[in-house]
Amino acid sequence: VQLQASGGGLVQAGGSLRLSCAASLRTFSSYVMYWFRQAPGKEREFVARIMNSANGYYADSVKGRFTISRENAENTVYLQMNSLKPEDTAVYYCAAQSAGTANPNYWGQGTLVTVSS
Repeated sequence: VQLQASGGGLVQAGGSLRLSCAASLRTFSSYVMYWFRQAPGKEREFVARIMNSANGYYADSVKGRFTISRENAENTVYLQMNSLKPEDTAVYYCAAQSAGTANPNYWGQGTLVTVSS
């Protein structure tokens, strides 16, 4: 299983980025998909998740600015990030949780997002 995250980069505060995560999962639509992030010197933290529906669930710190979505036909999950802040700077990881498990069991390699002030 591979989760390939992409789309990170350097952006000014207030700008936008769209992250993508392509997953080699045979039954992609059955997985809960996540985005996490880890800032330098900090613990990894939850950002957003999406089940097989249009509704996402978000950390308070990104609610109203970030949108998670998925395209099951393309085995891809997205994270649209708007109104970016310097504190959003982190390595962003996508993850997949299979049915019947309590936590994500597959992780991508991460993509770096740097927001300059």
